[in-house]
Amino acid sequence: MTRVHDMGGRFGDGPVVSEPQGMVPFAKGWHRDALALTLAAGALGQWSIDRSRHVRECLSPGDYTRFSYYEIWLAALAGLLVEKGLVSREELATGKAEPGAPHPRIFRPEAVGPSLARGTPYTRDSKVAPVFSLGDRVRTRLPARNLLVAGGHTRLPSYAAGHVGTVILSHGAHVFPDSNAHGLGESPEPLYTVAFDAGDLWGAAERAGDEVTLDLWQSYLERA
Repeated sequence: MTRVHDMGGRFGDGPVVSEPQGMVPFAKGWHRDALALTLAAGALGQWSIDRSRHVRECLSPGDYTRFSYYEIWLAALAGLLVEKGLVSREELATGKAEPGAPHPRIFRPEAVGPSLARGTPYTRDSKVAPVFSLGDRVRTRLPARNLLVAGGHTRLPSYAAGHVGTVILSHGAHVFPDSNAHGLGESPEPLYTVAFDAGDLWGAAERAGDEVTLDLWQSYLERA
């Protein structure tokens, strides 16, 4: 089973409109606020980026398809804040915070710039040895699903499941999202960039020789 967000290659969704690289201005003023609120809440350390992605994916299909990009962010954030006991449903309904001391990890304005500049690396040491090398032909797991948690988060898109590609980059070990999204530990494993022929994935390529590249964890792959 797939969730509504896994829409790559689906008929009827229209063309993918590319945007210029770099900083893109916010279309509406509240978009900036939504991003700031998401970053500030994430700095409280109550969930991982993988968990937040999974919560967005778990919005009802009706809401997911009618919400804009930042509405999806805010809806998922509200769910996380209530789930962790950081905000009550009453506070969300009224828009007024209940009296209480500030959270000890409050994200103060002077810390924002240095924190964003530092970033959040997800590279890790791992006991899992890499088994693929550059140029290896690999096949992705079929079906594309989380093997640890039924209906859980995965970074293997369904449109690439069961297809053969070529390893073109090796990134070392990274946090495994299928585990990390569900509080099962970081479980780092090797991460690769795999190139697929666009015609193999879509049935017909826009141009001969077009490729789709995906960053895929080792447990998503087998030797072709």
